[in-house]
Amino acid sequence: MPFEHYGVLAGTLNRHFRDTPDDQGRWFHVNLRVDTPGGQFTCAVDVDSHQSSTGVQWKVFTLDAAALGPVDALAQGFHELARAAGSGALDYLRHPALRDRRPWPAGLPAWLRQLLERWFRPGRPWHSGSNTDAAQALETVLVVGRPILVFGEPFDVGLGVHNVHQNQGDPYGSPWWAENGVWQDGATMTRRPDGRYDVFLNRFSSQADHTDAGGHPV
Repeated sequence: MPFEHYGVLAGTLNRHFRDTPDDQGRWFHVNLRVDTPGGQFTCAVDVDSHQSSTGVQWKVFTLDAAALGPVDALAQGFHELARAAGSGALDYLRHPALRDRRPWPAGLPAWLRQLLERWFRPGRPWHSGSNTDAAQALETVLVVGRPILVFGEPFDVGLGVHNVHQNQGDPYGSPWWAENGVWQDGATMTRRPDGRYDVFLNRFSSQADHTDAGGHPV
């Protein structure tokens, strides 16, 4: 089933650092410390996969604050968001400010949609590379002292946010199939001095580009 809780953390970026490498030199997250009046939150942003056959993809771009809806005006702290358009929740495949491809008419056959999308390339392509490449891309938006928005699932215990990545499109049989859902994607955004947001989106290469109403691949 989709996440029981989903939302956005608003605060101020205090610092960030990468995981300590394991005994094979691998690390999987860039960790954020985010200050709020209610305490400091820990956020873990995935920049690699524990499954060697599954790569991580990412993109970095800038958005106007108005494109994010109500979340830009939220007070500091964690806020639950309704899994629906207009609530401030994110969906990489459906949010008009995030989705790569133009919306095709309802009922368009999948084969025709795929053919059309070969002609109309996405304006913000996904990048692939090593965990170092992904971390360096994320770190370009992590300016200490900036206001920050971190979208994802709150920790069950303590102050923190995880699942800061696409949370739909995982294939049948994967450990994360049951957590697929729409309008519950994670992201990291920091507000620039001009009021716009630098955005980092990330996903796993095994996750689908098209999903049904339950967030499962189609």
